[in-house]
Amino acid sequence: MEIVHTPSSEPVRPVTERLKSAATELEATFLAEMLKSAGMGKSRQLFGGGAGEDQFTSFLVQHQAQQLARSGGVGLSEILFNAMMEKADAKKP
Repeated sequence: MEIVHTPSSEPVRPVTERLKSAATELEATFLAEMLKSAGMGKSRQLFGGGAGEDQFTSFLVQHQAQQLARSGGVGLSEILFNAMMEKADAKKP
């Protein structure tokens, strides 16, 4: 049996774009944890109570954190991006 590699129809994104996206996602994850620690993830009957409220509240906090990170956040993504770029540049011959 022969395995044939078919190229992806999706174009490969440049390294800088991928690193920027990864840095933003890392900042969003950090901000979500900070929002939870600040009490944003606590159930306050936002959705009328019920068994699914905790789950949907966590989705809300995650989305808020992603929006914060995409709109500039606290500057963590820029620091992470610069560190990852330095590491990527150091690996180049």
